[in-house]
Amino acid sequence: MERSPGKRKPLAKLFFTMLYISAFTFGGGFVIITFMKRKFVDEFHWIDEQEMLDMTALAQSSPGAIAVNAAILVGYHVAGFAGMVAAVLGTIIPPVAILSLISLGYSAFASNRYVALTLRGMQAGVAAVILDVVCSLGANVLKTKSPVHLTVMVAAFLATFCFGVNVVYIILAAGLVGVVLAMYHRKREGTEE
Repeated sequence: MERSPGKRKPLAKLFFTMLYISAFTFGGGFVIITFMKRKFVDEFHWIDEQEMLDMTALAQSSPGAIAVNAAILVGYHVAGFAGMVAAVLGTIIPPVAILSLISLGYSAFASNRYVALTLRGMQAGVAAVILDVVCSLGANVLKTKSPVHLTVMVAAFLATFCFGVNVVYIILAAGLVGVVLAMYHRKREGTEE
């Protein structure tokens, strides 16, 4: 994914958008990716839906936190290296600050009934947001009407849900299918010329 020339956006806007998203979302990387899509695809139009889908796949399959990986990809795509740094800083500052404060009084938080109930309630909201991500990304795959993509999506779901296959193997298998498909398309385009 190359950064498009002439797509330089204000670094401050990128930083504060990521800071806002990171500060007010709970539930991990997939939740943050949902809000990143709403901001960068739907509102700012800095990235198109297919690019966001590709970035989500790369962020998930790369080592590390999904939110930080996605921030790296989005930031670089939007404004190069400086954008990447701005997006990552905006993403990591809120959790570091919150965890630092919580660690000061961890024992009080850990045993507090109201905190436990609040976190349990937040789990339901996080599940709804993750379901939204699944439906949105799944709809994009369905729009392609590609038998290979549909087969991979159904096979990945069955492997995880029915057979308990480790997600690492599913990601590797899906990546292998993607590489084979890309090589097939490249070879096919070469023979048509």
